[in-house]
Amino acid sequence: MCGILAVFGCIDNSQAKRARIIELSRRLRHRGPDWSGLHCHGDCYLAHQRLAIVDPTSGDQPLYNEDKTVVVTVNGEIYNHKQLREQLKNHQFRTGSDCEVIAHLYEEHGEDFVDMLDGMFSFVLLDTRDKSFIAARDAIGVTPLYMGWGLDGSIWFASEMKALSDDCERFISFPPGHIYSSKQGGLRRWYNPPWYLEQIPSNPYDPLVLRKAFEKAVVKRLMTDVPFGVLLSGGLDSSLVAAVASRYLADSEAACQWGSQLHSFCIGLEGSPDLKAAREVADYLGTRHHEFHFTVQEGIDALEEVIYHIETYDVTTIRASTPMFLMSRKIKSLGVKMVISGEGSDEIFGGYLYFHKAPNKEEFHQETCRKIKALHLYDCLRANKSTSAWGVEARVPFLDKEFINTAMSIDPEWKMVRPDLGRIEKWILRNAFDDDKQPYLPKHILYRQKEQFSDGVGYSWIDGLRDHANKQVTDAMLANSSFVYPENTPTTKEAYYYRTIFEKFFPKNAARATVPGGPSVACSTAKAVEWDAAWSKNPDPSGRAALGVHAAAYQEAVDTKPANPVNGPPQ
Repeated sequence: MCGILAVFGCIDNSQAKRARIIELSRRLRHRGPDWSGLHCHGDCYLAHQRLAIVDPTSGDQPLYNEDKTVVVTVNGEIYNHKQLREQLKNHQFRTGSDCEVIAHLYEEHGEDFVDMLDGMFSFVLLDTRDKSFIAARDAIGVTPLYMGWGLDGSIWFASEMKALSDDCERFISFPPGHIYSSKQGGLRRWYNPPWYLEQIPSNPYDPLVLRKAFEKAVVKRLMTDVPFGVLLSGGLDSSLVAAVASRYLADSEAACQWGSQLHSFCIGLEGSPDLKAAREVADYLGTRHHEFHFTVQEGIDALEEVIYHIETYDVTTIRASTPMFLMSRKIKSLGVKMVISGEGSDEIFGGYLYFHKAPNKEEFHQETCRKIKALHLYDCLRANKSTSAWGVEARVPFLDKEFINTAMSIDPEWKMVRPDLGRIEKWILRNAFDDDKQPYLPKHILYRQKEQFSDGVGYSWIDGLRDHANKQVTDAMLANSSFVYPENTPTTKEAYYYRTIFEKFFPKNAARATVPGGPSVACSTAKAVEWDAAWSKNPDPSGRAALGVHAAAYQEAVDTKPANPVNGPPQ
């Protein structure tokens, strides 16, 4: 991942302003420690902090067209850049960077080229000929982007909130699948897949079609000129990523540089479910496995830094981001700069345990649509910012545009949990890779029950966080929380504790508003809480709150008012 910052329409374009832009861009250097770039054109600034993954020697940014009238700063990877270059043979490319195609596509197609890009990206492009500019974010929001407005009439874009929050009066999370055009004066959605309208699909389930679509998504993410690996928790999603990557690595260009043995990484408390399962999968696949341990106290000690980097006070996200943040530091210390991860599968296939309670296929499908649309506020944010904090890039094949279209076009009846037919959560994905002749994974791993990452690293991790928060937040503090925090009021001590840390770094109202609210249980949306009245008694983000579903569910529900997903479990 890289870090981008762009500012347009500054009243002040003095040397002092340039120095300020450099200072703010430096706040993103953790995302791109390899090089820094800045382009100034009058009252317009485009800054870049580079993490070099493709073409490390010549792909520094900002990038340009032939005569440098079009300038672009990009955070992301364009997996189909070689195919796009074939369509742009009349253009002269200066670098081998996958992102350079953006400048030339703009020359050919104007603002209507974004849907041609296959990848994860946030970019800002300046056309110096008329001082117009556009900004765009990838379909699902795998890469982060914020947009802000200064009192002087300036418009700002940045990869992380910390680069613009001090200088903007108002700022928002840039919506995924959208483009901002200065010519048209607003945002419009460029990503319009059939599933977005939440209409119920009717395509029959073909396991081989689904399998091939996922394999294609993984293989295209092997595009790299630097050392890489996979995050392997031992659960279904990360294990499938590792299995497919391991199977196809030998035939990839990456293998020519880095060898055909895949590296895998896992973190957990001593004796955690993930460590045991990951080790078994790694042995089965023959990966070069790296197992990292952390203690509850080490995680607690990192909380402030984690919240500063991930820029949220959502309880589930913080719980899961902390071990991922610690693991990313270890991964970077080994010289690895890119990892492939399993985010997105649960949203697409209804893998969270509360989907067991979906009353019909219509509500099941609509909930998966809502979950995908909100990914940029939760798992995408966690996966990107937790790794980028240490200059590591996370790629997520389940959120490939083509794969999502394939998976979301299947009749949702096939995704429903049906114990009478022997179908557990994500059965259609498990079945697609259940190959007796050339098995991808051991059967018991292929059919392992869903564990949320914050649970799988060790159940005592969440229990330790709650105990720590109980010591930091008094009953009186929680009783008055609605007066101190009237927006998204925390209803638990854990949520209150995280909120105080967040407010220390990001005290503005606009920052608070970037974090969503609403009642939730076991990662559900507010709507899904209605599926089982008993859940309202124990609205915890942990998968163990799925009473009667999770094998290690909490023993009893505690009567309390419903909590927000930002608020966590009852105390």
